[in-house]
Amino acid sequence: MTPSTHSRRRFIRSAASAVAAPMILPSGVLGASRTAPGDRITLGIIGLGEMGTGHLKAFLQNEAVQVVALCDVHNKHYRDRKPGERDPLGLDPARQLVEDHYASALGKGSYAGCDAYTDFRKLCARDDIDAIIVATPDHWHALCVLEALRNGKDVYCEKPVTHLFAEGQAIYREVEKQGAVFQTGSQQRSSIRFRVAVEIVLNGLIGKVHSVEVGLPTGFSQPRTEGFEPAPPPPGLDYELWCGPSEKLPYIFARHHRNWRCHSACGGGQIMDFIGHHNDIAHWGLGVDASGPEEVEAIGWTFPETTIYNMPVDYEIRSRYAGGVHVSISNRHPMGTKWIGEDGWVYVDRGKIEASHQEWIQESFDRGPIKPYLSLNHHTNFLECIRSRKPCIAPAETGHRSVTPGHLGFISQAVGRPLKWDANTETVIGDSEAGALLKTVHYRDPWKFE
Repeated sequence: MTPSTHSRRRFIRSAASAVAAPMILPSGVLGASRTAPGDRITLGIIGLGEMGTGHLKAFLQNEAVQVVALCDVHNKHYRDRKPGERDPLGLDPARQLVEDHYASALGKGSYAGCDAYTDFRKLCARDDIDAIIVATPDHWHALCVLEALRNGKDVYCEKPVTHLFAEGQAIYREVEKQGAVFQTGSQQRSSIRFRVAVEIVLNGLIGKVHSVEVGLPTGFSQPRTEGFEPAPPPPGLDYELWCGPSEKLPYIFARHHRNWRCHSACGGGQIMDFIGHHNDIAHWGLGVDASGPEEVEAIGWTFPETTIYNMPVDYEIRSRYAGGVHVSISNRHPMGTKWIGEDGWVYVDRGKIEASHQEWIQESFDRGPIKPYLSLNHHTNFLECIRSRKPCIAPAETGHRSVTPGHLGFISQAVGRPLKWDANTETVIGDSEAGALLKTVHYRDPWKFE
């Protein structure tokens, strides 16, 4: 598929809607929506757990969107809780949400229903879908995203972009090849608080940056819930397909929904869960969205007491960037991102921003001529870029580069030494063993990485 396919499909859909229906229809026809049916962006969502269901609810409230298909391998579940302790998740509850919403908005008898799949490839192959949301566990990101891109779709994918380093490279290269619009779910970039902090740094208010502290959560040393003995998978779960390309571990409730990321088969622990948030912001402030560190070393990692999980509990990843900037990513720092310069500092986290000079963070303060990309809503930014064909605030390569220090940290821990890194070529310098480990992708049959 050529890069023009996306823009051509959007043009054809818009042109068709101009003929078939007016751009604004009476509210009695579309309920609260004002966008003509033919001009809505059609969405499919893969993965209906906590995040996927959250995305679904958000998009259902956007009049520019029509959710037409859903995909998940678990019919109904309660994440890591018991029935009655929370609202249900999974394919069936999500489908009910969609159908109730549109039946109410369009009127009884006016809505045909929402299609549901267990095989993501069937959803991706549909010609009537413009964009796909990927909110699966990490080990499924690459296969779902690549399938969507190669079927001409724009993609919103949760962070980290991929479970393995080489998968991330494949995705951002495929995005470029297809001319696709891609949004990484690093939604902090669409928060004013984080943008203000980045603006302070980029305009040099703190002076030359010499160090950055990136605080992430502590890993889990013990099982996080009941059900830590192997057991048969619950009814309604296709566990074979849930495991997919990863190692098929014995089913254990305590490392399934929500807790899957605590084992290397499916995720990268708290490091890879949050590095796409707070280190992403660190990179944004340093202006290295298309670059990366020069050296990375894993320091002081500890591991769980339980064999259910194998991701680090305590950890530090020390990196050196061009110009002598040192970045420390660790659970030993306060959650969030802190840049420290010769003339001051600024710290930001969800719900908090502080600086050595309080006037810098005031809304009325002019922080300088450099104005970072402005997005007030991550979902809306994605939809706007689908129409304009401009890059999103968190495109694929940016998302990949933001988590690369995490991938390198795991390799440094495995080989027991620091790694020198060429960010231009994305290769480990002078260490063939580490380089080979970084680029390794092993999928369980019959899944292939190609």
